[in-house]
Amino acid sequence: MDLYVHPEFEIVRNEKKCIACRVCERQCANCAHAFDHASREMESFDEKCVNCHRCVTLCPTKALKIVRNPHDFRANANWSGDTIRELYLQANTGAVLLSSMGNPRPLPNYFDRILLNASQVTNPPIDPLREPMETKVFLGKKNVPIQRENGALVDNLPPQIPLSMPLMFSAMSYGSISYNAHASLARAATELGICYNTGEGGLHQDFYPYGSNTIVQVASGRFGVTSSYLMAGAAVEIKMGQGAKPGIGGHLPGHKNVGEVARTRMTPDGSDAISPAPHHDIYSIEDLRQLVYSLKEATGNTKPIIVKIAAVHNVAAIASGVARSGADIIAIDGFRGGTGAAPTRIRDNVGIPIELALASVDQQLRNEGIRDDVSLIVGGSIRSSADWIKAIALGADCCYIATGALMALGCHLCRSCHTGLCNWGIATQRKDLVRRLNPDIGTRHLVNLVHAWQHELKEIMGGMGINSVEALRGNRLMLRGVGMTTEELRVLGIEHAAHIND
Repeated sequence: MDLYVHPEFEIVRNEKKCIACRVCERQCANCAHAFDHASREMESFDEKCVNCHRCVTLCPTKALKIVRNPHDFRANANWSGDTIRELYLQANTGAVLLSSMGNPRPLPNYFDRILLNASQVTNPPIDPLREPMETKVFLGKKNVPIQRENGALVDNLPPQIPLSMPLMFSAMSYGSISYNAHASLARAATELGICYNTGEGGLHQDFYPYGSNTIVQVASGRFGVTSSYLMAGAAVEIKMGQGAKPGIGGHLPGHKNVGEVARTRMTPDGSDAISPAPHHDIYSIEDLRQLVYSLKEATGNTKPIIVKIAAVHNVAAIASGVARSGADIIAIDGFRGGTGAAPTRIRDNVGIPIELALASVDQQLRNEGIRDDVSLIVGGSIRSSADWIKAIALGADCCYIATGALMALGCHLCRSCHTGLCNWGIATQRKDLVRRLNPDIGTRHLVNLVHAWQHELKEIMGGMGINSVEALRGNRLMLRGVGMTTEELRVLGIEHAAHIND
C-alpha cells in the first residue's frame, strides 16, 4: 500500500451559489471537477487540483474558491509538512521530484533590502514629463578607440543589439511554452523595440519575420540550429547554464515534443528532447572561445554573441574567462529564475542570488579593466520596475524577464508546467488548451506591462536627478542597504542607509 499523501489544496464549493453549469468541469484540464448525473450536482477531486485559479476565475456565480488544505502533519520545526509530503512521494514512486517556476523558499531577497536614493536641493530632480529621459541602450563590446573622419565620429563599434530600453524577454522555448505564448512574446518585443529569446527549441518558421527582435539560442542539444536560424536573429546566445538548475541540462518530455514542436527542433516526433548539462565540445574557456568564433564566422561577424551562465559561487571568475573568450555579452541567471521543469532539490539548493552575482561580476570586470569588453544581462526573478532599476544601478546593462512576462499572459504560478496541462494555454501543447491564450490579448498585456515599467523607470530616474540609463548603470552611490551584514554590503558595493561619511 502506498504511503498516504493528503491533497495540498481543497476545493470549496458554495452549494447555494453553484448552478451546476459545468464551466469548471470544462475548464479544468486536471479533471478536478465532474458532474454527477445521479444527483445533478458537481463533485470535486481535491487530489487533482493544482490551484491554477481557472475555475475560480471563470465561475459565473463565484461559487468556488481554492484553499490550502488545513489538514497537516503533527507540528515539527525540523520536519515540515512539505518535507514529509515530498519524502512520501519519493518513497511511493522512486522518482526525482520535479518543480516549476522558480525557488519559492523564504531565502533572502536582496532587492527588497536595497533602497534607492533621491535628489532634492543641491542636485535637483528632473521632471520626466517636461525633460527628455534617455532609455535606449546598445548591447555589445565598447572597447574600441574613438575615431574621427573629417571631424565626424566613425562608427567602428562591433555588432550591437539596439533596445528602446534595457529590458528583454528571457529564453522560453517553443515546446516548453505554446505557439500562442511564443507569438505574444515575439509581437510584443517587436512593438516595444526590444528583443525576446527563442530558448533552446529553435525558431518556428512563422516567427522568422520577427528576427530583428529575436535572440536565437544555441544549447548543448543544438535543437533547430541551422545557418538560417543563426542568421535570423539579432544576436546568438550560447546557453552554458540556467539559474533555476545550474549544472543541469534541459529536458522536454515526449508528450510536449510533438508536431510542429518536433519539426522545429528537428527531433523525432514524440521523443524526449534532452540537452545534456555540458556541451560535449566545451570543457574549457579555450573550447568556449572556439564556439564563439565559429558562430561569429557562421554569421559573417554581424551578430553579437551572448554567453549565458548560471549564478554560482565563483561566477566572477567564470565571467572573467567568458569575457576573454571573445563573447560580446554575458547573461547571468540567478537562483530564483523560473523554468518549466527543474529537479526540486537543484532548484531549492543550488546557485546564488542574482544581486550578489551581478555585483561581484561587475566589480571583477572593472578591477581587471575589461568591463567595456562585454555587456551584462541579468535575470532571475526581476519582479518589478524597482528590481529592474536596482539591477541596473548594481551594474547591469540590461535585464531579462520571463516569469513576470508569463504572468502578464495569465500565468497563476500553479507550478505544474511540466505536466503539459496548463489551464491558461501557456505551458502546454494541447491544442484545446493553447487556444485559451489569445495572442492579440497576450501581446497587449505584455506591451502594457513594459510601458508601465518604462514610465516608472523614467519617474525614478528623474527623482534621482538622472536623465539617462547610462548614468544609472553601475551607479551604486544611488543605492543603500537595510538589514544586511557588513559582508553583504561589501559584496554589493553599497553603503548602509543613513551612512555617515568619516
